[in-house]
Amino acid sequence: MQTSSGHCGPAWSRSFTVHSAAGLQRFAAALGGDLAAGDLLILTGGLGAGKTTFTQGLGEGLGVRPGIISPTFVLVRVHPPLAGGPALVHADAYRLESAADIDDLDLESTMDTSVTVVEWGAGRVEHLAESHLEIHLDRPAMAGASADPDDDDEPRRVLIEGYGQRWANTPSVVGSLD
Repeated sequence: MQTSSGHCGPAWSRSFTVHSAAGLQRFAAALGGDLAAGDLLILTGGLGAGKTTFTQGLGEGLGVRPGIISPTFVLVRVHPPLAGGPALVHADAYRLESAADIDDLDLESTMDTSVTVVEWGAGRVEHLAESHLEIHLDRPAMAGASADPDDDDEPRRVLIEGYGQRWANTPSVVGSLD
């Protein structure tokens, strides 16, 4: 089954709940151990759902320089490895309106040597790699009028899907959730 972006449906899909921001970071750090240069991750979720929190954990798992913050205003941040692993390229496509805007980020130039994470990238960046992971984050408490975006002890629902040959098999950390 092909999606509107031309990609086939996911090879696998897993949904689970983490109980805090720290739990989300621990999962992302563990997932980082299954990643390699050339991998593309597309993060979706509302404001405050945990996209940057997830990326911070991923950076820890990849062993990149600490200090990951949202790339909302600069659009792309590159976090170099502390040792011999790949860099982490962290992009935000929220304010981008066209395919030309995406191309202007020049993510293609670092795809082979980095793990690339694009927040708000669904339907916009799948063409960058033959395979990718889509990670959908939902923080149900944020739907309430009295929600506190700074409360890190709230559950997050995570849906992770693997697309393409690279992700034909479920990563070990995701498979261990069964």
